[in-house]
Amino acid sequence: MKLFIYLFLSIIISATNIFGQNLTKVGMTTTLFSDESRTNWQGTAPRPILTTIWYPSDGKTSEEQVVIGSPEKPVFINGNAAKDAKISSSKKRYPLIVLSHGTGGSALQLMWLGQFLAARGFIVAAVNHHGNTGAEDKPAAQGFILWWERATDLKVVLDKLLADSKFGERIDSKRIGAAGFSLGGATVTALAGGIFNLNAFDKFCASSEHDATCDPQPEFPTAMKDFEVLKTKDPIVIQSLKRAENSYKDSRIKAVFEIAPALGASFTPASLSAINIPVQIVVGESDSTAPAKTNAQKIAQNIKQSKINILPGKVAHYTFLSECSPFGKSVVPICNDAEGVDRNQVHQQVSEMAFQFFQKHLQTGRSTFRRKLVGLSVTSSAMEKRIFSL
Repeated sequence: MKLFIYLFLSIIISATNIFGQNLTKVGMTTTLFSDESRTNWQGTAPRPILTTIWYPSDGKTSEEQVVIGSPEKPVFINGNAAKDAKISSSKKRYPLIVLSHGTGGSALQLMWLGQFLAARGFIVAAVNHHGNTGAEDKPAAQGFILWWERATDLKVVLDKLLADSKFGERIDSKRIGAAGFSLGGATVTALAGGIFNLNAFDKFCASSEHDATCDPQPEFPTAMKDFEVLKTKDPIVIQSLKRAENSYKDSRIKAVFEIAPALGASFTPASLSAINIPVQIVVGESDSTAPAKTNAQKIAQNIKQSKINILPGKVAHYTFLSECSPFGKSVVPICNDAEGVDRNQVHQQVSEMAFQFFQKHLQTGRSTFRRKLVGLSVTSSAMEKRIFSL
């Protein structure tokens, strides 16, 4: 009898694994939201928040390859999606993940993660942070230095999406998470409750422990120099600096996934210790841009509900950007990983980590499906213990 029950349980677990990984076609749309409470860096209009959204689609629209660069000569190969497809009706509501790119990056650079999650039942909204994104014609020093404004971008996008005519009613407002890469990792740390301390970061950068996050960034090498003028003369910058050490915690965020986070030394330890939601961090062992010791590990060691994965070997910071075409590898240095590193394989590994993390902490499909099948509110491991103690 025990053997029969065990075999039945195994079938149930296998079924839930299959359903948990049931893939759908991915839809993609881009929407220009705006924040009327803040202006753009020029002070001429509301702050723009260009947002790319990936979601489970109805499968009736063909997927197309999405690239950065020209279709004839792409630089980055981001993935495949059906543009402006209808959202799938297979579920009434879906969990939402807000996604934040790194310094000078863009939403499309993290499509590998957004597409993966959307194919497995998530809506993913990736923001292009004004002044700090390659999606705009020109960068702005303000966008590179005033990091905390990025956290407000994500909060505003949450507001806009929950009120949106297309997505609002399809989002489960009780199952919202956040993920970010590099400076985006710092951004979602702030959403979880981390508070910036500019003096602490300055002291860190003046110490022997300082790292590359203290230096001018290759995406905009003159940003620090340009900002020195702006911080005493530009009224928008002056007002933003007054908000630097505010809390940007958003209680709607239930779990945070960070990829190679930066600015680890900029957060107050007390604010990190007060974070009461699950946080998972992944970083490459060979990351010299945002080294694990002074960033990911520094953040993780102060958050009680955190877990950190350090990918061994030569996985570096820019391994987490989109895959590159042969042309891209010939003209863009960050397209080239160290020998033996398979960028696509790393993306798959990290995407699976994120999926499992959000599935667990946002209580998505698999656990619910399991409970419905067995009619018990226990996990499979607990059920096995009960069966074999009979």
